[in-house]
Formats: sequence, structure tokens, C-alpha cells
Amino acid sequence: QVQLEESGGGLVQAGGSLRLSCTTSGRSFSDYSWGWFRQVPGKERECVAAISWSGRRTYYIDSAKGRFTISRDNAKNTVYLQMNSLKPEDTAVYYCAARPTLTVATDARDYDYWGQGTQVTVSP
Repeated sequence: QVQLEESGGGLVQAGGSLRLSCTTSGRSFSDYSWGWFRQVPGKERECVAAISWSGRRTYYIDSAKGRFTISRDNAKNTVYLQMNSLKPEDTAVYYCAARPTLTVATDARDYDYWGQGTQVTVSP
């Protein structure tokens, strides 16, 4: 059983940075692909970034391109989301998710494992 735990959320002013981490336990995740999703009340969960098992393929939602970077460290069983130049519209609960396949996916229904989420709040 894979367990995921996010950390690194918090309150930051617009223009600031945060780095989210997602640590796994239960097994090696080197053959998993990963995604970072976010959700605000009343809206569907959206994929902000995703990374393939090898790390060579990534996806970013348009609003995150040039500001967010997803990366993974298989030795530490950790996936990161570096968020720079944060905007108030980035405010959401951020979730990491994993799926036991090699390719990038952006649909939440394609992911099997989820963390509990971490709140990111960006003040104007």
C-alpha cells in the first residue's frame, strides 16, 4: 500500500515562493508517474503539473508554465513542486497523486493514490 504525505504549504505574499514535497512510504515508487493537483471549493480538481516515471516527460497547466517546476528524487521517494512568482489565484489545496504506470497523466481519475492535501494561500 502506497501512502503519500504532502508538506510545504502555507501562507505567502504574491510574488513569493513555496516548495511542496510529497513523500511516499510503503514501497519504492521509481516506476510510478506523479501529479500535483489543486482544488478550490466549488471547482474540479485540476492537474497543475505531472511527471513521468523517468522524469524526462513533464506537463504543466498553462497558468503554471514558467513559474512552477515539478521534479522527483527516487532515492528519497519524494516528488517536489517548486512554485515561484505565486499569485492569489494559485490559492488552493494542493494534492500529490501517484499511478503505477510510466506515462504522464492529467486526469485525476487516472491516479490511484492520493495524499491528504496541503493548503497554499497567496495573499495580494
